Amino acid sequence: MNARSQGLGSLAQIAAELGGRVRGDGGIIVRRLAAIDDVDDESLTFATDERYLRAALSSPAAAVLTDEGCAGGVEATKPLIIVESTRVALAKLLERLEPPRPRGPYRDPSAVVDASAEIGPDVVIGPLVVVGARARIGARSVLHAGAVVGAEAVIGEDATLHPRAMVLDRCILGKRVILQAGAVVGSDGFGYVCVDGAFRKIPQIGNVEVGDDVEIGANTCIDRAQTGTTRIGNGTKIDNLVQIGHNCRIGERCAFAALCGLAGSTIVGDGVRVGGAAVFKGHVTVGSNVTIGGHSEIWRDVPDNAFVSGRPAKPHREELRLQVLIRKLPKLFARVDALEGNKKPPSDA
Repeated sequence: MNARSQGLGSLAQIAAELGGRVRGDGGIIVRRLAAIDDVDDESLTFATDERYLRAALSSPAAAVLTDEGCAGGVEATKPLIIVESTRVALAKLLERLEPPRPRGPYRDPSAVVDASAEIGPDVVIGPLVVVGARARIGARSVLHAGAVVGAEAVIGEDATLHPRAMVLDRCILGKRVILQAGAVVGSDGFGYVCVDGAFRKIPQIGNVEVGDDVEIGANTCIDRAQTGTTRIGNGTKIDNLVQIGHNCRIGERCAFAALCGLAGSTIVGDGVRVGGAAVFKGHVTVGSNVTIGGHSEIWRDVPDNAFVSGRPAKPHREELRLQVLIRKLPKLFARVDALEGNKKPPSDA
């Protein structure tokens, strides 16, 4: 992180903006926000735990943004801005430093927009964008270079499609949806039937519906349903390189870290958090408010409020006990060898 500006302001001003307080000299002016490994003496840095706070206090930074839980146990050698949540406050500051969204109306001369498409007010259509027949683009949406909106697709208000993101035929995005570069909504589901030893494609005639305030990461693919609809609920966040198969149904306010894979017809409830590279075998149901550890394999249904991990996934505490036992196996085998006098087991021959 290396956000520069003409000056963030005084510590007192920043604390007031964030709803926090200053411990130390509130009149100090900081010019930039920076991570601990990239600070100078005009920087405001940040710390989310005591270890990072100690590192920040020994850095050249002018001041540190942190929360009460961290600051209470450390003797401060620099001014601190103390807030309720460091991450929430950091997000607010970064929103101020983020470049503004492009404002329309604008249509690049190289864009190809079908005459039957409905384009809302103040939409930005960048270079080489393609908008298909009878598509609808909501007000103030931004389509960056090379984005594709298929025939009869619908894009809600204030959406952003980054370069080469695609919303294919008949798929629907809600309001304020963000597709990062290369994301594909509405690719064909992986459906085949084996006939006389060869795979025959099963047509995928459904679509995808994405709710409001969803973000979909770079090069993530969400397959259209074989029939019916693949659904992503409001407020769900999906990281880069995630695969969501046909006819999956994902609830609201879920979060999937990178490299997850959901086979077809997986159902996920609301408020589910999934670590990186977790996989789901398909036709399983995961309840609401579930936590799934990274690299887990979901082979069966998971009840509400569970915390599971492992391959195959099991209750997290059970998985931790199993890992402890596995680490003890070499010593156990060594003891068995010693008790048997290092004799080789008899041959089966």
